[in-house]
Amino acid sequence: MTTVAPIGIDPERQRFARELVTPEGVALHITLASASERAGAFLLDAVIIVAVLVAATLLCGWVALATHGQSLSLIGVIWLLGFFVLRNGWFLGFEMGARAATPGKRVFGLRVAARHGGRLTADALFARNAMREIEVFLPLTFLIVSAGGVDAVMAALGLLWTGVFALFPLFNRDRLRAGDVVAGTWVVRDPRRALTAEIARTDLARDPRFAFDSAQVQAYGVAELQVLEDVLRGQDRRAVRVVAERIRTRIGWLQGPEETDRAFLDAYYAALRARLESGLLQGRRRRDKHDAA
Repeated sequence: MTTVAPIGIDPERQRFARELVTPEGVALHITLASASERAGAFLLDAVIIVAVLVAATLLCGWVALATHGQSLSLIGVIWLLGFFVLRNGWFLGFEMGARAATPGKRVFGLRVAARHGGRLTADALFARNAMREIEVFLPLTFLIVSAGGVDAVMAALGLLWTGVFALFPLFNRDRLRAGDVVAGTWVVRDPRRALTAEIARTDLARDPRFAFDSAQVQAYGVAELQVLEDVLRGQDRRAVRVVAERIRTRIGWLQGPEETDRAFLDAYYAALRARLESGLLQGRRRRDKHDAA
């Protein structure tokens, strides 16, 4: 179950702060993206898409000239299909990646996340991006058609439709667009934070009491590593205890008589991070515990 509530932080960002409880029972403090940040990220992605589209249009024009217009109809069909795939595949493809962010979102330090705190599924991302056709591209079609001489009623409907979806994020506290509501997602800040010295040291000095076999270290992926980092940074004793118990249960680890939860998590974090980094060097990236090792 997800718990969402404001937490006390910098007043300038307080209205965008939330506490998210993951399915594992870990409370994470996150910051939602503002409407201006989301708009900026979308505009940057749109500029890149338009640049690609212009290049593709020039290529299609060159092919049409080279064939003396004999394949003009076929080129037109290919262009339309390419535009549809580009504008949908761009967002869906990047957001299904490990960083869950398009290039525009990465520039602004944002990413897509599931509001329930669990795994971001392909179904949710598909629904989220399919709604963009209704939110953005259908209104744009209305406006383009109205500019071509359609009656005033159709033009007014197009403008009203555009306004409703464009302003939708401003009228809900979590700055959700309609696609986020349907898919159960939101866009959060994803700042690049350096590890604290205490956590970083676990990569250099392994505790000899902890020797995890390959199966135990392969039980988790990048998503769980990030959650573990947040827990180790937070210094919350309850969160440390809960996460340590869950990891021990999952990997079949028996707690020693003098083994503390913090020491266990430090050691497991070091082992997990080392395995994931080794996998990256070999071209493998495991997103989370649900991906095949």
